[in-house]
Amino acid sequence: MEWVVVVSVLLMVILSLLRVNVILSIIIAAIVAGVMSGLNIVEAVEMLVSGMGGQANTALSYVLLGAFAVAISYTGITNILVKYLIRIMSGKKTTLLLVIAGVASLSQNVVPVHIAFIPILIPPLLTLFDRMQVDRRGVAVALTFGLQAPYILIPAGFGLIFHRIIYDGLVQNGATITMGEVAKSMIIPGLGMIVGLLIALFITYRKDKEYTSNGQDATLYNEKQSADISFNLKHLLTVFAIVGALIAQIISGSLIIGALIGLGLMFLFFVVPFSKGDKIISDGVGMMGSIAFVMLVASGYGTILKDTGAVDALVEASSGYLGNNKALIAFVLLLVGLLITMGIGSSFGTIPIIAALFVPICLSAGFSPIATAALIGTAGALGDAGSPASDSTLGPTSGLNADGKHNHIWDTCVPTFTHFNIPLFLFGWMAALFL
Repeated sequence: MEWVVVVSVLLMVILSLLRVNVILSIIIAAIVAGVMSGLNIVEAVEMLVSGMGGQANTALSYVLLGAFAVAISYTGITNILVKYLIRIMSGKKTTLLLVIAGVASLSQNVVPVHIAFIPILIPPLLTLFDRMQVDRRGVAVALTFGLQAPYILIPAGFGLIFHRIIYDGLVQNGATITMGEVAKSMIIPGLGMIVGLLIALFITYRKDKEYTSNGQDATLYNEKQSADISFNLKHLLTVFAIVGALIAQIISGSLIIGALIGLGLMFLFFVVPFSKGDKIISDGVGMMGSIAFVMLVASGYGTILKDTGAVDALVEASSGYLGNNKALIAFVLLLVGLLITMGIGSSFGTIPIIAALFVPICLSAGFSPIATAALIGTAGALGDAGSPASDSTLGPTSGLNADGKHNHIWDTCVPTFTHFNIPLFLFGWMAALFL
């Protein structure tokens, strides 16, 4: 039973590396996990389907945020940023990628649209990337950094949600800690992500990479690119709508409500005509629908791993051989977290699963509460970068593959796994031992 998670996750990864569709890879891995846990194929499929509702809130959030992003794009305000980047960043590859990482970071806290900005901002820049011979794997790393590092390091927006989940996991299982200590516990692991970003941009993907034309024009992916270059009243009202969405999201704690408020204000201000409502919603579904469905299927896979006891069996089997060696305990628990998050695809969804199992082990082994928080937070965040089912990898691919020149697994998942999971693992391990 303890091998179910290992075998099924490895199967999903291997199938994905062989370029099998991500959704099919997850479904096959989920069915194998169910059968190995004693279910028949029908029961495994039924459990997969029943568990898909676990990410319904996330899926609906992505679709609505996609519609909000389309509405923002309709006003042409994103083209101002694109034209500005094209004008000042020509010939400055590394600086451009650092700016993209910064813009992506804002999507987690200041303008909480998460990955919905990527299919709007990135496709118009693909022509610039090709002209500058930018390695798109470096862009993928920059985007994934912006989607993951802020929630690890900054206790605001998505980061506040992530830190709250860590806090709840510890407190509910007998540890005494404050939200401030949770934030401090994630500083060292977060530094690991910064190191990974710098290695990718200044060393690994610094060289020029030429992309051959396949007959598609990246600039066609934004029909408003050539218009609305100067800032006007419509853009100002769009900014008000974005701020309104942010305030609503902060007050309600719901991305769905934030997106609805933002969309409502866009229509109320007549920034977007009511006649365009159907098209904006359908375009939003088209943009984010496939990502939302991957998240739903991944939720079903996670349900199989949890409800069959496969995760518990893995943790119990691992802890049975650890004794009181802190270094070994931290190493194995981080490895378990990596496997689970790679399968589920959600760092936020992994922490509640592992906290109930990790906290007693850590406290009995003498880890401090802040070290335990660092261990659990890192274990949950591991695998978010690099997982075929993670929105932190699906989002970058959705923008970078707009012209068919970017592969999800080899150009997004493998580079982000290499540059973020390795330093995150090492820095998280050190944090657990020294805090």
